[in-house]
Amino acid sequence: MSEPYPEGPEQARARAWFESLRDRICAAFEAIEEACRSPFAQGRPPGRFERTAWQRPGGGGGVMAIMRGRVFEKVGVNVSTVWGTFEPRFAAQIPGAEADPRFWASGISLVAHLWSPHVPPAHMNTRHIRTTRSWFGGGADLNPIVPDPEDTARFHARLEAACASYAPDAYARFKAWADEYFFIPHRGEPRGVGGIFYDYLEGDFERHFAFTRAVGEAFLEVYPQIVRRHMDRPWTEQERAHQLVRRGRYVEFNLLYDRGTRFGLETGGNPDAILMSLPPLVAWP
Repeated sequence: MSEPYPEGPEQARARAWFESLRDRICAAFEAIEEACRSPFAQGRPPGRFERTAWQRPGGGGGVMAIMRGRVFEKVGVNVSTVWGTFEPRFAAQIPGAEADPRFWASGISLVAHLWSPHVPPAHMNTRHIRTTRSWFGGGADLNPIVPDPEDTARFHARLEAACASYAPDAYARFKAWADEYFFIPHRGEPRGVGGIFYDYLEGDFERHFAFTRAVGEAFLEVYPQIVRRHMDRPWTEQERAHQLVRRGRYVEFNLLYDRGTRFGLETGGNPDAILMSLPPLVAWP
């Protein structure tokens, strides 16, 4: 069966939300490109997203939206909706796919790498997956080159507000999950200053979908504020060199431990879309 779970009304709503959130984030980031007045930006045109559609042979596909500009060295805001059948060895690891390997999945994935070492990279991903079970998952985290207490507090406060609409203890639980998940075991250090991470929210579609939308709205509000706070500051070559080394930590995590990377590759997704999370330049000492 090429389409194991035909897109019903709930799935269509989730897919449409991810696509609309993508469009709004892209517009916000392009506005930042227009507004930048840093010395580095002089003579450089503001960036614009280029969108590339792709098809998955086993069913579905997506659209890559990539921008290389004068604030964002590389930022991707990708949406995919795919369906098909998990390979047996992978199906055994997915809830609800152990006996029936058919699946449907839709989501948005964002990773931003900035030119300025003063502007923190960020990640956000939310998704809806259906096998014989149905759930939402996702998260967002901030990955500064040099942590800024005000940025960290602002980012976490906005995510905490989103979590408050879901459950009184949600922020504490999902922050702790992020601290555990966004950790690089072989380095013995966190990837950044954290955020939230959640998965397997099932049983009440409307409640979990509303929370997933709240996470997207929170990111769309707070991250552009953080970028604008720092984007016009000059930086030194020494700061840039340190930035490239810190990016290496991001690469190590995404290639070795990231669930989304593994899910995309295991389900036959577009490698370019999956690996858009990697920075354009990186260095190791």
